[in-house]
Amino acid sequence: MSIAESWKRMTRFFSETRSEMTKVTFPSRAEVVSTTIVVIVASIVFAFFLWVSDMVIIKVYQTVLGFFGK
Repeated sequence: MSIAESWKRMTRFFSETRSEMTKVTFPSRAEVVSTTIVVIVASIVFAFFLWVSDMVIIKVYQTVLGFFGK
């Protein structure tokens, strides 16, 4: 591939990239803030659920071990 061909491909790439970027719509600040809050709250709820599940599993495991004797 010659230098001229490479240059032509590169300029076409950047031209197409610029064209595609004009089609992109970015979220507003309010949308970003609201979706961030949703993600944080969902993460906290899920973490709490996993913590409770872990505590229940540990308790069941300890009960089973205590029942059969260590």
